[in-house]
Amino acid sequence: MEIYGALRDIVGDSFVSNQPEELFLYSRDSGAQPPRKVDYVVMPGSVDDVQKVVLLANKTRTPITPLGGGFTLSALVVPHKGGIVMDMKRMDRIIEVDPINRYVLLEAGVSQAALKSYLDKYHPDLQHSTPEAPPTVTVTGNALIQGHGHISPRYGINSEMINGMEVVLPTGEICRIGSSSLCPAWFTRGPLPDLPGLFIGWYGTTGIVTKLAMKLYPKPRYREVIVFSSDDIDAIPEAIVEITRLDLLEDFFLITQEKPDWMNHVFYVLILSANYEEELELKKRLYRELLTKFKGGNTMTIVEDLHPALEKRFLDVPPLAALSADFRKGGGFEYTGAIFPISSIPQAWRGGMEISHKYSMICSYVHQVLGCHSIMFGFNYSFNRADEEDIEKTRKALDDSNRLTLDLNGMIWKGEVGAQQHTMQKMDPNTAQLIQRVKKLLDPKSIMNPGNWEVAND
Repeated sequence: MEIYGALRDIVGDSFVSNQPEELFLYSRDSGAQPPRKVDYVVMPGSVDDVQKVVLLANKTRTPITPLGGGFTLSALVVPHKGGIVMDMKRMDRIIEVDPINRYVLLEAGVSQAALKSYLDKYHPDLQHSTPEAPPTVTVTGNALIQGHGHISPRYGINSEMINGMEVVLPTGEICRIGSSSLCPAWFTRGPLPDLPGLFIGWYGTTGIVTKLAMKLYPKPRYREVIVFSSDDIDAIPEAIVEITRLDLLEDFFLITQEKPDWMNHVFYVLILSANYEEELELKKRLYRELLTKFKGGNTMTIVEDLHPALEKRFLDVPPLAALSADFRKGGGFEYTGAIFPISSIPQAWRGGMEISHKYSMICSYVHQVLGCHSIMFGFNYSFNRADEEDIEKTRKALDDSNRLTLDLNGMIWKGEVGAQQHTMQKMDPNTAQLIQRVKKLLDPKSIMNPGNWEVAND
């Protein structure tokens, strides 16, 4: 009660809770990971509130877990050792849009939908990289977990779009990183030492980001989708190399699903955009010629009669390609995000099918090609939330997928704690120790989301 009273003094009665019915909501997420204990939930309204809560957590050695939208599906914001969940949703201001230097400065609780709506209304010629995720996912959270957006194939993943940040360190100090450490503008993160890397991909174990500056990009006037199909899994790497050689894509993903039968092919989905109709027609013609001539025209078939509903789904921002997944009774869904080299795709494709069949599931994939260097390979699994046996089967499939990813020289994206431990066991030992030393240096009392990025006990 002493901690509860102190939290109440910081944020007020309405923004702190230790009631079981509210803690229940924060003890789990939408994925297949088991629920865990939460002691308090607090919603700060300012960076000063965040600082005071962090100082309290230090004084009482209480674990603290920052939460944005809470949609990673891998329980990254569900505490492993109880303590405080810090829900950032009250900090939802869009502070500044600079249309000349093309960046936005916002607080950590701003959602993807809020930013998109704001830009559509006040800056319709600008866009941000919007992930294929629920609209309540936060801009900051997606960037910090190295998420991808609808223009990632063109401009890179969202963490590469960060210009700077305001961070409350685990010891309570407030830092500004990037150009904002030198001047009022947030237009770049370099050529200073690249300190944002101390907080990107660390899952809240090194500090709490309270403000983020993100790059914005020109919004094209015209967009169109072209879809090709193939049954040649071994041809996928070469096809991706040829498609990305033109460097004219806005977005590029691959989908397949074993049922219904018409989905049981490799579909190449190309999103093209342009500012002029002539430009768009040129891009469409070039890709049609490229892929119809690919391997003598025996491999690729253009989908001429794409259903209008599918066309809209692909052209929506964000594109809703994951809706092709086999959602089953009970509404559960989780996927292992694997980042693979292009050359590993055929092995991963076949290995994922074997895992799905091993657990009596329908194989379903949605992959996004990231530039011309790698692919986000999604091993998708649906399950019944009301069926514990089905949930456990899904956990085993996810674990098998994580192990396959590492065996094929891939990397696990936003992995649950078990996946993090698999990663650190395979990692160069000196690198794993460096991670521990950085965490200890920034968080000497080990209060920040403990349990993540830790070496498993033997």
